[in-house]
Amino acid sequence: MGLQETLKALSDPIRREILNMLKKGRMSAGEICEHFPVTGASISRHLSVLKDADLVRDTREGQFIYYQINTSVLEETMLWLADLKGDNDND
Repeated sequence: MGLQETLKALSDPIRREILNMLKKGRMSAGEICEHFPVTGASISRHLSVLKDADLVRDTREGQFIYYQINTSVLEETMLWLADLKGDNDND
């Protein structure tokens, strides 16, 4: 996915909090919903945006879907941001 989709996904505080929660390990959609005062449909939409940006991956196990963070896209974004910042030591 492109940088634009990644930055769009990261622009929302709920999606950033979902990523923070997934740092600790995979979670089901239901477990994620328990942490937010919004509807399950809203969390489902947030998860869809994160998935479209390839920031999370999902795995179906029976009737549950588990989400886990995809760090490779985050690493690519961090490298781009670091490159954009430049090396200020050489000023």
